[in-house]
Amino acid sequence: MSKEKTSFVYVTYIRSTPEKVFDAITRPEIARRYWGHENVSDWKPGSSWQHVRANEQRTVELVGKVVEVAPPTRLVITWANASQAADPASYSRVSFDLVPYEGMVRLTVTHDELEAGSGMAKGIQQGWPAVLSSLKSLLETGEGMDVFAKPKTA
Repeated sequence: MSKEKTSFVYVTYIRSTPEKVFDAITRPEIARRYWGHENVSDWKPGSSWQHVRANEQRTVELVGKVVEVAPPTRLVITWANASQAADPASYSRVSFDLVPYEGMVRLTVTHDELEAGSGMAKGIQQGWPAVLSSLKSLLETGEGMDVFAKPKTA
């Protein structure tokens, strides 16, 4: 019996161009500035990609394959924790859709094929809003946010 699947969709509007947003997602030197990680690949369909922590250890935290690439409007990748890379059932899918929108870009990130209730499903619900807010801040102000910040407790 297959496990129940869920998805997460996040839409944001960024004062930028589709080219700059696409580059920010796919170029390691830009991604590290708002994500604290580098997305490393040659970005060709079928190629692997790695999400590498931008620190001294250079830890590979996520892995996957490039499913679809149509710069600067669409990127689709598979996504799994590096520790679960050997398990095909552990993979989910992330689609980045970029649409010009009156001097801005409407960026829609759809993370689907997630196992409902899993640690990954719970983690991305907090992670994507922080990462995409930081991306927006970087492209609009030149400075990303601390995506590793934790909420302050009373």
